[in-house]
Amino acid sequence: MLTADALRSKPTLHGQRVVLRPLGPEHAEAFWRSLADPQMRRLTGTHAEFRRDQIDAWLADRSTQHDRLDLAIHRRTDDRYLGELALNELDPANESVGVRIALASSEMTGKGYGSDALRTILTHAFDTVGIHRVHLDVYACNTHAIRTYERLGFTHEGRARDALLWDGVRHDALLLSILRPEWEAAHGHPGNRSDATAPPRARPAQPGA
Repeated sequence: MLTADALRSKPTLHGQRVVLRPLGPEHAEAFWRSLADPQMRRLTGTHAEFRRDQIDAWLADRSTQHDRLDLAIHRRTDDRYLGELALNELDPANESVGVRIALASSEMTGKGYGSDALRTILTHAFDTVGIHRVHLDVYACNTHAIRTYERLGFTHEGRARDALLWDGVRHDALLLSILRPEWEAAHGHPGNRSDATAPPRARPAQPGA
C-alpha cells in the first residue's frame, strides 16, 4: 500500500519531445497567459476567473503538496513552456491516482507534445511511484484528447451526462482509466529517466495531443 505522501518527490522527467519540470513560481507569467486561451478554457470546462495573485500563491505552494505532483511541460528543443499536467486525487489505500493535463494554447495541440507528456508521467506513476490505477475525466466534446487517451491504453468506464454547460450547449463527461498490468502489456518497462542529463530519445511514430 502507498503512503499519503507518495508524491512528495518532485522530479524532472524526460520524454521524447518534452521535459517535465516541477511547476513553480517561475512559470507564473506563462501559466497566467495560458488561462486566457478560449479554446483551452472550453475543453477543460474552466468557467472560473482567476486573479494573478491567486495564481502566484497557488504556484508557490506546489512543492509542499505531498499528495499530488504538478509539472510544467517544456519543449525539449528550446525549453518553451507548453502547459502543465498533474497527478492528483491520490488514494494511497487503493493505489490509485488521477491525471490531468492542460496545454497552454490550441496552437500546441496535434503535435505530439501532450501524448508524450502523458506517456512520461504515466511511466513515472506506474514504474516509480507504484500506482495501480490512473483515472481521468474528459469532456465528450474534446475528441482529440479522447483519441490520445485511447491510444495510450485508457479504457472507458463511465459517463456523467450533461456535466458541462458551455455557451448554451451541454456536454457529457467521460471517465477513463488504465491499470498497471494494461500499461505494462502495452508499453513494457521503458525505464524513464528522471535526471537532468537524460539523453534525447527518438520521436514517437504517432503524434498525439
